[in-house]
Amino acid sequence: MASVVDWWAVACVRHTVEYVAKPAATLLFLASALALDPANSDVRTWFCVALVLCVAGDVFLMLPVDAFVPGLGAFLVAQICFAIGFAHYGLSAGDLALGAGIVAVIAIPLATRFVRALVRRDQRVLVVPVLAYVAALAAMVTTAVAGANGWGIAGALFFLSSDSLIGEQRFVAERAWMPVAIMVTYHAALALLVVSVVP
Repeated sequence: MASVVDWWAVACVRHTVEYVAKPAATLLFLASALALDPANSDVRTWFCVALVLCVAGDVFLMLPVDAFVPGLGAFLVAQICFAIGFAHYGLSAGDLALGAGIVAVIAIPLATRFVRALVRRDQRVLVVPVLAYVAALAAMVTTAVAGANGWGIAGALFFLSSDSLIGEQRFVAERAWMPVAIMVTYHAALALLVVSVVP
């Protein structure tokens, strides 16, 4: 329910409601992860740490001041935690190679597009943080493809979709539908990642 309220707040530009609903939704996903009986408790632990960092990132990115870099940093560490969680399923070299190949086809063109946009906008200071985040996100999706169940893979791909939209909106060109699409895909990602810990 908090997710739907947040989507409405974003669509209607109700910042006060968004300030409550956005972190509340992520906290509810965290509570759900804690309440589930996981297939692997280590995976659940790392996912919960990642979700705490997602809450921090949510707060940074919705503040009325520009806290993009701290928000990016919080989500970067969250992606690393998700990747470590997925690694606890056990990953073979072949599966990692397959995952990396699939992700590279998506991540490299995106990174190139965003870097070019940053240079064009004279925001070169963001190039290294953005590339570092893309690398962490790619690692998370790679480990998901290599070791997760279908729910986890879908969640990782939704996360990639949401963050791709954020990059497109912030660095390339903003569209009216993007803010809501970003939140819908983000919450879908978190929901699927939480569900994926269940056997």
